[in-house]
Amino acid sequence: MNGASFQSALETFLLLLLAVVVFAGIARKFKLPYPIMLVIAGLVLSLVPGIPRISLQPDLVFLIFLPPLLYSAGWVLSWREFRDNFARIVTLAVGLVSFTIFLLVFAAGKKILPGFDWQSAVLLGAVVAATDAIAATSIARRVGLPRQIVDILEAESLVNDGTGLLALQFGMMLLLSGRTPTVIEGVGRLFFLTGGGILIGLVFGAAVSVLERWIDDGPIEIAISIFVPYAVYLAADGMHTSGVMAVIACSMYMSRASPTYMSPPVRLQAAAVWDLLTFVLNGIVFILIGLQLPFVMAEIHSLRPGVLLLYGALFSSGIIVVRMLWIYGETYLIYGYRKWFKKLAIKAPEPRKLFVLGWGGMRGVLSLAAAVSLPFVRSNGEPFQQRSMIVYLAFCVIVATLVVQGLTMPWVIRVLNLSNSNVSDKEEQYARRTLLEEALAYLNRRRSSERYEAGTLRDLMSNYQRRLDAMPIERPESYATASSRSERQVLVLEVLKVERQALLRLRDEGHISDEVVRSIQRELDLSESHVYTGSLFSVDF
Repeated sequence: MNGASFQSALETFLLLLLAVVVFAGIARKFKLPYPIMLVIAGLVLSLVPGIPRISLQPDLVFLIFLPPLLYSAGWVLSWREFRDNFARIVTLAVGLVSFTIFLLVFAAGKKILPGFDWQSAVLLGAVVAATDAIAATSIARRVGLPRQIVDILEAESLVNDGTGLLALQFGMMLLLSGRTPTVIEGVGRLFFLTGGGILIGLVFGAAVSVLERWIDDGPIEIAISIFVPYAVYLAADGMHTSGVMAVIACSMYMSRASPTYMSPPVRLQAAAVWDLLTFVLNGIVFILIGLQLPFVMAEIHSLRPGVLLLYGALFSSGIIVVRMLWIYGETYLIYGYRKWFKKLAIKAPEPRKLFVLGWGGMRGVLSLAAAVSLPFVRSNGEPFQQRSMIVYLAFCVIVATLVVQGLTMPWVIRVLNLSNSNVSDKEEQYARRTLLEEALAYLNRRRSSERYEAGTLRDLMSNYQRRLDAMPIERPESYATASSRSERQVLVLEVLKVERQALLRLRDEGHISDEVVRSIQRELDLSESHVYTGSLFSVDF
C-alpha cells in the first residue's frame, strides 16, 4: 500500500468513525438501538451527492470484522442457557436454514422466482436463510426482549452461521463445478466443518487459558485477547473447517474459564477495551450496510425501480413468513407428538412468545458479504446472471429485518404484553444472598483467630449483616475509622475471595446464569480495585 492509498484508507476510516459517533449519539438521544439508526443513516448518506462511495469487500468482513465480533458475542453467551435451549437452537440453526433453501428451490422450479434455476436458488437460500450473530447481539438486548428469547436468538445466530456457510459452499460447488454432492458427502462435510472448527477452538482456548495463568499484566493479556479470535479463525480456515464455529467455541471456553486465570484489575481493563472495540466495529459494519445501496442498485439494469422495490418487499415478506411458519409448525408438531404419543404432561407453547421469536430473526452484514462474494461466471463460462439479483434481495432482507422488525419490536412486545423475565433478577438476588451468607460464615470462623482485632471483625460482620438484612442490597455505611486500614484490606480481600468461590460454585451447580456471574463478578472486581487504590472506606464491597 503506497502513501496515497494509505492516507485515503485512513480518511475513510475516520469519516466512518465520525458518522458512527454522531448517529449513535442521535440514537441514544431518541432511545433507539444504535445499529438500526446507523443502517438508516447509511441509507440516507448513500443518496447524498459527493459522499464517498465505500464498497463492501467480503474479505474485509470475513477477516477483519467477523472474528472479534463473534468472539465478543460468544464470550457473553451463557453455557447453561445454550445447553437448556439446545434442541430449539438446532431446529432453527439447521432445520430452518434447510427449510428456507428447500422452499426457494421449490419456488424456482415453479417459476415463482423468475430467472432462477435450482442451483441459483440454493445460493440465494444460503445467503438469506441464516440470521446474523452481530445483528442479534447488538439489537436483541436493546429492545426489551424476554431473556429466554434473547438467549435463543443469540445462540441460533451464532450456530447457524456454520450451516449457512456450509450451504453456501455447496451452492458454490454446484455453480463452479456443475457437480451435485451426495447426501453422505453433505452430512460428512457438515460434521467436518462444525466438529473440526469446535475442536480447533477448544484446543486454542485451553492452550491460551494455560498461558494466561503465567501472565498478570493488563496490556499483555488484552493484546492476547485481541490476537486470539483472528488466530483461531485463520487456523480453522486454513484447515478448511468452520472459522465461525472455532471462534465461538474458543470464546465460550475462555469466558467460562476466565474467572480462574484473569485477575480482577485485568478483567476490568479488558471489559472496557472490548466494549469500545465492539462498539466501533459494530457501528462501522451497520453504517456500511446502508452505504451499499448505490452499489446494489447499480448492478440491476433490467427492471424499473418501482418493480424492484415491489419485488424486494414481497421477497423479504416471504422470508419472514417462512420463518414464522417453521417456528409455529415445528413447535406445535413437537408439542403434539410429546403430548399425544408420548403421553407427557407438558406445558402448551405460548403463541405470543413464538411470534416474537419469529419476528426477531434479523439478518446482517454476513448475508451481504456472502452475496457479494458470489462469482460472476458459472462453471461453463457463462455469466452468472442471477448474482446481481441475489445481492439485491439479500440487501432488501437485511434492511427489512433490521430496520422494520427492529423498530417495531418494542411495539410488538408491548402489544403482546411481554417484557423481560424476572428470572435473572431472582437468580441475582439468590446469588447475592448466598455470597453474603458465605462471607458471614467465613468471618464467624475467623472470630477465634488472633490475627485480627475484634473490632475489625465486628465492624465487617455488622456491615455484611446489614446488607443481608436489607435485600435487595443497599449501600452500607462508611467505616468508622481508618486506624487499621491495612488489616481491614487484608480481611476484605479474603472475604471477596470467599464470595468469588461461592459465585462460581453457584454457576457450576446450575443455580445462576453466566450473565448473573458477570454482573456480580464485576462488582467484586470493582470492590477489590478500591481496596488497592485506598478508597475502600467509601465504596460498597
